[in-house]
Amino acid sequence: MADTSQEPQREPIFNVPGIVMILIGLMWAIHIAADIALDEYGLGNLRIWFAFIPDRIANGAQWPGGALPLLWTGFTHAFLHVDYMHLLVNTAWLMVFGTPVGRRYGAAGVLVVFLLGALAGAIVQAVALMFSVNQFAILLGASGGVSALTGAAMRFIFEPIVVGKDPETGDPVALGRRTSTLAGVFANPRSRAFIIFWLGLNLLIGFAPFILGANVAIAWEAHIGGFVAGLLLPSVLDRLARRNQRP
Repeated sequence: MADTSQEPQREPIFNVPGIVMILIGLMWAIHIAADIALDEYGLGNLRIWFAFIPDRIANGAQWPGGALPLLWTGFTHAFLHVDYMHLLVNTAWLMVFGTPVGRRYGAAGVLVVFLLGALAGAIVQAVALMFSVNQFAILLGASGGVSALTGAAMRFIFEPIVVGKDPETGDPVALGRRTSTLAGVFANPRSRAFIIFWLGLNLLIGFAPFILGANVAIAWEAHIGGFVAGLLLPSVLDRLARRNQRP
């Protein structure tokens, strides 16, 4: 019999948390099923009932279901996408920034950040439309939720690793990265540069009508709303984690 005790363990090809893969799988399943099963009329109804439509706030009586779908569409819009390219971009973005958040906060943390980020993005989008010339929009896509995961990751991915000692052997042990304060995020040159680049890119999209003479169908306001929510949420998640660890 061969001795396999010294064989190296195989690492998964994609070391992505299960909750991130579940979210991605759900988004793809919904999009593919809608693409196969629904005609143009059915797809329109799917978006009417599950995409976020800010116009329902002021003119709910003109929409099927009135204002009632606002109770869930702030979340469900994150699982609908315009086309496969839209879905692919959000899938890649979710894998990149959902992975560190999932490893740090677990499945519940990812869901909290993703769903509250989607809701924050929808709220900011609705408020922005109040001051826009074009006051009608239908919001769909995971961008607000993924922007929140991006913002949450900024609180720790650029921080140094904290090293402690093993209580039994005294050997140095990596304890993970600390959560930076909001001031610390902007004091760190790497996180500050990323945030400036990210916000600048989204603001550039917002000014596209003045630069290109045409609107760009990207909900940059929802991106920023989700990102800001994500920046704030790690403080809450860390506080809850410390409370749960108390005897």
